Amino acid sequence: MIRVTSSQSLTWRGENYRCAIGKSGISNNKREGDGTTPAGTFPLLHVLHRPDRVSQPTTELPVLELNSNDGWCNDPTHQSYNQPVTLPHAASHEKLWRTDPIYDIIVVIGHNSSPVIPFWGSAIFLHVANPSFEPTDGCIAVDLMDLLEILRTCSKQTLINVSGG
Repeated sequence: MIRVTSSQSLTWRGENYRCAIGKSGISNNKREGDGTTPAGTFPLLHVLHRPDRVSQPTTELPVLELNSNDGWCNDPTHQSYNQPVTLPHAASHEKLWRTDPIYDIIVVIGHNSSPVIPFWGSAIFLHVANPSFEPTDGCIAVDLMDLLEILRTCSKQTLINVSGG
């Protein structure tokens, strides 16, 4: 199990990796837009990657290519909340095809995914950290090379546990 703590440390298979978490820490009561990383144990659903910037990562997880029309709905009142959408999209959304590299590889975490509950948080990903490891809006971010290393040994059974300790 991948473990993430409020000390901004991610541990996997005995190795510790530096990570960034939500700017408001870890919460047992995640709400849309609160800047927290949700506490709990979640599956890793699949991987998205920018084929124009990085090669397809080696992993047992399903891997999909991103394109410039990909987004993620973050409007808790919309029927597509916390789901991938095609842009343009009428409701509030996040663009997954970014000019910076943080979404070059995205691991979609199964938080608030089955079922999706309005206002419980959307677009919770494991993705590439920015160079200064600034806090995220609620995701978990690690160095690109660390993310590729972690993915090599992940499977469909791999879980991620986020805790405040």
